[in-house]
Amino acid sequence: MTQRKPRRYYDLNTYFRQRFGERVHKLSVDAGLTCPNRDGSKGTGGCIYCNPRGSGTGAHARGISVGAQLEASKAAVARRFKAHRFVAYFQSFSNTYAPLAQLKAMYDEALAVPDVVGLAVGTRPDCVDEAVLALLADYARHHLVWIEYGLQSAHDATLARIHRGHTVADFEKAVRATAAAGIPICTHIILGLPGESRAQMLATADFVARLPIDGIKLHLLYVIAGTPLADQYQAGLYPCLAQSDYVDLVCDVLERLPASMVIQRLTGDPRPIELLAPRWAMDKNGTRQMIEQRLEHRNTWQGKRLGTPATHWGIQRRPEGGT
Repeated sequence: MTQRKPRRYYDLNTYFRQRFGERVHKLSVDAGLTCPNRDGSKGTGGCIYCNPRGSGTGAHARGISVGAQLEASKAAVARRFKAHRFVAYFQSFSNTYAPLAQLKAMYDEALAVPDVVGLAVGTRPDCVDEAVLALLADYARHHLVWIEYGLQSAHDATLARIHRGHTVADFEKAVRATAAAGIPICTHIILGLPGESRAQMLATADFVARLPIDGIKLHLLYVIAGTPLADQYQAGLYPCLAQSDYVDLVCDVLERLPASMVIQRLTGDPRPIELLAPRWAMDKNGTRQMIEQRLEHRNTWQGKRLGTPATHWGIQRRPEGGT
């Protein structure tokens, strides 16, 4: 039997197996919540890359409860991947942006589903307060709980350009409060945002690396129909990243991240029917394989620029520049 090459970054599957001793899958949940950047509190159009459905499935609008969504997803994933434990991922829009009683009810409903061992709560850094953090910290006493904050960029000018509606300072404040509450944090950053240079993208990685953050999702900026970004793209005002350029940027980012940070995503996952560009964004597995091959070719790995040795990943040392 051929031995698999050691992975040069700390992937989510490895994290789950270390914690639970088996495969664990995240199941997306649409809770039907909204966002202050859409309901008029801070804006009405959302971020320039987000369409009115966001990352939601529309399940809530069809009257499907949190529990029923999880049961249906659980059955499908169990058949395909033979997984027996699951994390409920509240993905679409801002899943701490509701009255506390409503949040507690939906989290309780998710954790009541058999074999659901934890929560991953996607939200914005300006949508948490002490009460929300206390609620999540209470769940974290008995379950796996992650809170996922969209940062996207560590540059306020970029955040204004993409209409995020919050600042870098808002993000750092939320991260420090969440870490103080003992809740693991995953952050999202996007590579290829309008107007950003390679140096600015890598500065975002350096910024994240300095904070008490436990995991990260790396996303390609792809163009979705019906968004302001789509208008820019169709007017020739926004060029998408080439696949090879994105792969190089991901490798550059990984070098700058602590070895303990869980890499929960290496690229995004667009819906084919909505995607305008780049078409290569549909090749998720191919992009991941290219990243792993590029890391090996470049003789690099997660945390290399922070002093993490190759031996941490079980990589045989070779001279710099070797192939």
